[in-house]
Amino acid sequence: MALWLRDIPLAWGEDPECLPQRVGRIVGVDPGQLRNFQVIRRSLDARRKPRLLQVFTVEFGIDDEAGVLLRLSDNPRLQPAIEMPLPSRSPVTSPHRALVVGMGPAGLFAALHLAECGIQVTLIERGRPVERRLRDVEHFWATGELDVKSNVQFGEGGAGTFSDGKLSTRLNHPWLRYVLATLVACGAQEDILVEAKPHIGTDRLRLVLVRFREQLKALGVDLRYETCLTDFDVSGGKVLGGVLNDNELLPCQSLILAPGHSARDTYRMLAEHGVALEPKDFAVGVRVEHPRELIDCIQYGSRHPRNVPAADYTLRYNDAESGRGVYSFCMCPGGEVINAASETDGLVVNGMSRADRNGMHSNSALVVTVRPTDWSSRSVLGGVEFQRRIEQNAFVAGGGSFHAPAQSLMAFAGRGQGVCRSSCRPGVREADLAEFLPTFVASGLRRALPYFDRQMRGFLSAEAVLVGFETRTSAPLRIVRNEYGESISHSGLFPAGEGAGYAGGIMSAALDGLKVAEQIIQRICVRDCQ
Repeated sequence: MALWLRDIPLAWGEDPECLPQRVGRIVGVDPGQLRNFQVIRRSLDARRKPRLLQVFTVEFGIDDEAGVLLRLSDNPRLQPAIEMPLPSRSPVTSPHRALVVGMGPAGLFAALHLAECGIQVTLIERGRPVERRLRDVEHFWATGELDVKSNVQFGEGGAGTFSDGKLSTRLNHPWLRYVLATLVACGAQEDILVEAKPHIGTDRLRLVLVRFREQLKALGVDLRYETCLTDFDVSGGKVLGGVLNDNELLPCQSLILAPGHSARDTYRMLAEHGVALEPKDFAVGVRVEHPRELIDCIQYGSRHPRNVPAADYTLRYNDAESGRGVYSFCMCPGGEVINAASETDGLVVNGMSRADRNGMHSNSALVVTVRPTDWSSRSVLGGVEFQRRIEQNAFVAGGGSFHAPAQSLMAFAGRGQGVCRSSCRPGVREADLAEFLPTFVASGLRRALPYFDRQMRGFLSAEAVLVGFETRTSAPLRIVRNEYGESISHSGLFPAGEGAGYAGGIMSAALDGLKVAEQIIQRICVRDCQ
């Protein structure tokens, strides 16, 4: 048994090497008696700005651990260490072929787990390998010439490849540690194992994907790029295979569908087959971009240390007038606003940061909840069309050349004028954003802004700009599945990840892919034992 001691504060800049001495004093033993001492969690506490604290949780072994726990039973910060079990690797002996669709986090981790258990896996991706994809995206940002097959939404790694690489999640599951450890083994920073708000950064994440690919190949996974699932082979409500690029039938016993939230043609194909779908809430809004130094001063104080990481923030407002939530989403400290278009007549923006988060600006989405009752169509695809109309409005507002529409935050709020410059490439064009947004979205944002400024004094600033529009915060529908992860209408089909409506980021999507793969493995093992 080992012990955990939580919430050990050190002043910012104080050397963590002093932690064993600090723990020894708290526990009442000589620091030399602490065995296998390690930091397992580290966070930054800025509530007493500009006095910043590092806060640690540590793990250690010690003689008579039960006696120490009894002696210090009144200390709620001391507890036995919690075991973190890994996904099982039950070997599958009977032949089984799985087709995994999508190389985002859900698809990648599902394919990895299946292959580790000896299942024959084919993993397909409509886009291109990350190296080629990076060149395609950079060309688009430089010229405005979009490749609809290879862009921010489509390609190896999924949409999260061009993001901040956030690895935080509200979920609490022991397999999350396995996801982080796998990423570290593929080249991610070891710090992600202990940081309270871990991130990889888009530049480092691209390298991780290459090593992840090599690991899959070593396990015998058949990787296919520029390969799209265009149809199913279905008999008696059971999926027997997938049709690839309209010309190849690939038989399989299990089809894991992890398409990402922008695979709109896939959604339509599912609807045409009568696959059980249901509309769901998502959110729509804008990107707000401030100078990084301004956000750092708001969050840390004007006299904060110079070597602190770029500050983040979380904002939330419950709009009593509409009953909707208005909130920040996917905050990117020291990053840039990016053009994330995937259709020739639509424009959508997102945020991205590199590993060092050392850019001149910080940005975040500010979004308003959208409900299925907000679109007139009764079709389950109504949410897709709702998103598409806003993206087409953005394209028109930006002048039809993939320049994003933008407006000073002060002007949008009716508080005067300010700058209308952004890091977004290939550029921005000034526009009245409210003219191109649904009325309830624009009015909800305007009601929330004064409240946000009270939470973060200086947020309403002439230096801030809004860039439109953020529409793909999550999938607009859910592919309905049962408790075993299988479609309720089509056996053999296993929806997974963010695009299937079951996750909301890299970690939750990876975890969902693992869970679905585990369900398939356990089903095979049970059948083999019968």
